[in-house]
Parts: sequence; structure tokens; C-alpha cells
Amino acid sequence: MVYLWTDRVLFWGLAALRVWAIVDCATRKAAAFPAVDKLTKPAWLAILVVSGLFGIYLGPPIGMISLISVVVAAVYLADVRPAVREISGGKGR
Repeated sequence: MVYLWTDRVLFWGLAALRVWAIVDCATRKAAAFPAVDKLTKPAWLAILVVSGLFGIYLGPPIGMISLISVVVAAVYLADVRPAVREISGGKGR
């Protein structure tokens, strides 16, 4: 019973993290990505969407593929997002 609830909480929490990264990337200005020497916006969107889908649909929330997709989202949120946000003044699009 505890394992089931822990599994569900982890699943939905990690899914929310992935969705946050995808939505944030989609709302940023495309010109800001190369301006801060990061991959382009379409590249980041593709990476985040593909890894997010793999992470959600393949295996348990603490499985290897799921954890790799969380690391991808975390790298975007911790490294790319602050740099792009600084260039675009915190505004989207």
C-alpha cells in the first residue's frame, strides 16, 4: 500500500517537472537560445518532449529511463532556463 502511493506521488511529481520544463521552453524566445550559446529552441523542445514521453511511458518512476528524462529536464531548468531568462528579461515569447 505504501509502495503504491509512493510510486504514484513520484510519478506525478516527476511528470509535473517534465511538463514544467517543456512549457517553459515553449514559451521562451527562440533567439535567446543561441544568444547564450545553448542548443536552439527546437532542439531543446525535441529533447524535452522525447525524453519526457520515454520517461512517462517506459517503466516505473524510479527506473533508469525515467531518471534519465528527469535529469534532462533538470539540466534545462537549472542551466538553460536561467541563461535564456536573463537574456529575454524574464519574459516569454
